[in-house]
Amino acid sequence: MPDTAAPPASRLLVVDDDADMLRLLSMRLQSAGYRVSTAASAEAALAQLEVERPQLVISDVRLPGKDGLALFDEVRRRHPALPVILLTAHGTIPDAVEATARGVFTYLTKPYDGKELLDKIAQALALGAPAATATHADEGWRAEIISRSSRMADLLAEARMVARSDASVLLRGDSGTGKELLARAIHRASTRAAKPFIAVNCGAIPEALLESELFGHVKGAFTDAVANHKGLFPAADGGTLLLDEIGDMPPALQVKLLRVLQERAVRPVGSSQSHAVDVRIISATHRDLDAAMAAGQFREDLYYRLNVVTLTLPTLAERREDIPLLANHFLHRLASKYGRRLSGFAPEALKALISAPWPGNVRQLYNVVEQVCALATTPLVPLALVQRALRVPSVQVLTYADAKQRFERDYLVGLLKLTDGNVADAARLADRNRTEFYRLLQKHELTPGHFQSQTADRDLSPPGDTAK
Repeated sequence: MPDTAAPPASRLLVVDDDADMLRLLSMRLQSAGYRVSTAASAEAALAQLEVERPQLVISDVRLPGKDGLALFDEVRRRHPALPVILLTAHGTIPDAVEATARGVFTYLTKPYDGKELLDKIAQALALGAPAATATHADEGWRAEIISRSSRMADLLAEARMVARSDASVLLRGDSGTGKELLARAIHRASTRAAKPFIAVNCGAIPEALLESELFGHVKGAFTDAVANHKGLFPAADGGTLLLDEIGDMPPALQVKLLRVLQERAVRPVGSSQSHAVDVRIISATHRDLDAAMAAGQFREDLYYRLNVVTLTLPTLAERREDIPLLANHFLHRLASKYGRRLSGFAPEALKALISAPWPGNVRQLYNVVEQVCALATTPLVPLALVQRALRVPSVQVLTYADAKQRFERDYLVGLLKLTDGNVADAARLADRNRTEFYRLLQKHELTPGHFQSQTADRDLSPPGDTAK
């Protein structure tokens, strides 16, 4: 059956509590060229999904504990782009039909036809996400996005699928989560990759200039228009335009943007002529556009034009497994910039990075790593330097013996400073005889003469006398 065989990289997860059926199905799929993982329950399947991501799940409907429909619901919630095929006995066909309406790719009744199963698998893989084990060359589109997070893997799989179309994409996420990087990745994975990618921050340009910046203007359109200006929409023709912080776009410009999206043409400021443009729109925001619409601050019709597909980037706190990977990536890159020989982070320093709250997300992590690169004096970045960059007080827990010794030494230093190194006076203040006081000084390797000023009287009396 060569027409239905898959590349070796395609991994399937098969779930069935019947050991004989599981073995038989695995052998059939492996002979067709698939890599197969198995699980005997829905719970085991969900646990396995967190370890290694397949490109397709095939599950029996009847399972102990959670059934196949419950497994599908959980898979869809966690990994929306992962297709699921259900295998069912005749008695559960109505449930399978309902599941298909809810999003199951397809279902097959037992006993199923082997060729039909392979055909359905091939169709599901063709429509589903690219293989997680794609080659390095295939991953070039997302090379700037450093991640091993399963949550990011799902997001990138959806982004790769969206990139195949020309649908408008709305990227949601907190500041610093990497919305522009994802927009660039979508552009590189699209058929427009050879054309321009242009990003504009709608909140950073004054309202009076934003229309001209987006659509262009003709000479004489306003006082400072001394020449024709092309505008970002025409400049991105054939490519992709990222409208960053779209939620900050003034209402008057929202109306004009909507017209451009509807007519696929722009009219420069001061001109009576419109010019056709072919631009894929990706917009991004950290604001709640649903709340902005309810408050009358964002047009509903524009929202639905921009929000054909929504992709939401997780915060750094939601993908903590990426922190060591990102931190070391930034460290090696910045070490070269600053001419430092840095090998990595001390274990305690890395632990502090992983447990930090990261309100500024990946952008804040980069800033912290840049600070430690600029200040590091040892190849291994210590905890104290990371705490300083995080503005976290350095807390060192001492043993009782170490704390007692530190207090004793600090106490002696304070007395010697107070008495200008006069041992007799210091011993008297400590209520100790001078011999005992000298022993304490020797224990802590303190020299009284180091604490004497040039004009202070020096007590050079040998030890043995009692302080008077």
